[in-house]
Amino acid sequence: MNRWRRAAPLVLLALTALLVPLLVLGAAAPASAHATLIGSDPGEGAVLEAVPERISLTFDEAVTGVPDGVQVFDAQGEPVTSSSAVSGEELGVELTQDVADGTLVLVWRVLSEDGHPISGSLSFSVGAPSARVTPPADTSAATTDAPGTLSAARAVGYVGLLLAVGLVVFTLLLLTPAVPSSARRRLVRVARVAAAAAALGWLAGLPLTAVYQLGGGLGSLREAATWSALPAAEYGVTAAVVLGSVAAVVLLGGGEPGRGRARAALGAGLVAVAAPGLTGHTRAASPEALAVAADVLHLLAGSVWLGGLVGLALVLPRLTGRDAAGGEVLARFSGVAAGVLGALTVTGVLLAWRIVGAWSPLVDTDYGLLLLAKVALAAVAVGIAAWNRFALLPRLRQAVKRRDRDSGSRLVARSTFAEAGVLLAVLLVTGVLVDESPEPEASAASAADPTLGGPQVAPLDDVTVEASLSPQAVGPTTLTLQLRDMTGAPAVFYEAPRARLFSEQVDLGSVPLTSEIAGTHTAQVVLPAPGTWRLQVSLRTGEFDNPVAYLEFVVAEPGSS
Repeated sequence: MNRWRRAAPLVLLALTALLVPLLVLGAAAPASAHATLIGSDPGEGAVLEAVPERISLTFDEAVTGVPDGVQVFDAQGEPVTSSSAVSGEELGVELTQDVADGTLVLVWRVLSEDGHPISGSLSFSVGAPSARVTPPADTSAATTDAPGTLSAARAVGYVGLLLAVGLVVFTLLLLTPAVPSSARRRLVRVARVAAAAAALGWLAGLPLTAVYQLGGGLGSLREAATWSALPAAEYGVTAAVVLGSVAAVVLLGGGEPGRGRARAALGAGLVAVAAPGLTGHTRAASPEALAVAADVLHLLAGSVWLGGLVGLALVLPRLTGRDAAGGEVLARFSGVAAGVLGALTVTGVLLAWRIVGAWSPLVDTDYGLLLLAKVALAAVAVGIAAWNRFALLPRLRQAVKRRDRDSGSRLVARSTFAEAGVLLAVLLVTGVLVDESPEPEASAASAADPTLGGPQVAPLDDVTVEASLSPQAVGPTTLTLQLRDMTGAPAVFYEAPRARLFSEQVDLGSVPLTSEIAGTHTAQVVLPAPGTWRLQVSLRTGEFDNPVAYLEFVVAEPGSS
């Protein structure tokens, strides 16, 4: 067991410091965003001679349907009965009742591979477009934002999980025989509280995840269909986290288990901390196995760091005056922590870069600024750890007099508390960062009055986009985008711009653009309701640059001035 205690930290350090960067930089492609609607039949704004036998929506990755995820409405906003089914990347819808000529609005909601919901709408007409289209009433596709209660439950669950498993690792692998039983029991008590917090957080997160993913209210939890539609992975991961973390602290006993129980406790902790890597964004990355492995190692490294810091803060005051016991424990942990902290920082930067994909969002968005703050705090933690390892620890181990050992132990304890405080700040920033969007904020549009029919103008880095709707009224209209460089000449890039049109009530999703003139792109759309509509335009101007601009139009009733 002593040999295992000495070797395990080195193995963990090697896996974390070497394999994580390799997995992130190796064969893994950049992580994809949520699923995107890439086509539909009929197309947005199409006018058909007869009711289609089948409506299909195609996404760029496999999606999962949700109960009542598809709803169809006529021009008066009344529901039209329909049935829907998902097969791979395609969502198929069939109308099961007769409908009159006019405009139909299909509102949809599905789950991406990473478990996040996406939603949108599709408008088309039979015979001729309706002169007036009433927006659908509140539907399950109204929002795809994660509720604050779910974010809070996940934060408690993750902190409890990482702390519980980290304390188990610290107690079994990093403590020396000289540590008294009273100090070990203190670690066990805190580990049990952390495991209870992990269990409560993950169990509470399960129904909140169902509400978030499926789009229903809390009342939908009374329906069996809600629970049956929740992906099996959500149940499996929750069970692994709860049972694994609880089993780990139970097997830990009083802090001095036998060899068999110690290995079982470490195994249960590993299962618990690895389970969250099987859901979320890593499921959408390619190749999935490498992305999951990188995520698991990242979680394990974070658990060792958090558990080690809290463990040192709890144990070091109890070791004052016990010769070099405190220094030996600190030496064991610092040998692992330096590599773990470095790997966490490097991995976090690399994964974040794969999300933002450019330099400008780091300073132009709240997400980027928070990310820089998190990296800076992590760098401070690395600096404190290095000071512990290369300054305080040698001084403590070289101390001969008891007074010098006591003062050295107190200084190390204060430094450890400071490092733990920085870690708390990192966790708080991370909690806010999770709910921030990495997309740039709206670029400043021109001062043109959006209520008028004239074009709206906004910058896209060194390119200017001019957008117009003709007519700027409910019903069929033509969207025109003109891209010009700094000289006013048409701007052409290797990829066409992407456009999305939406209001507070209806999201038309991606608008298919066509181009017959250099720098000019058009699309035929049907605006189903008056009010303020926003146009999102994104343009890939380089390998790592993808600026986004937003323009507003106030759409009037047909024939109004």
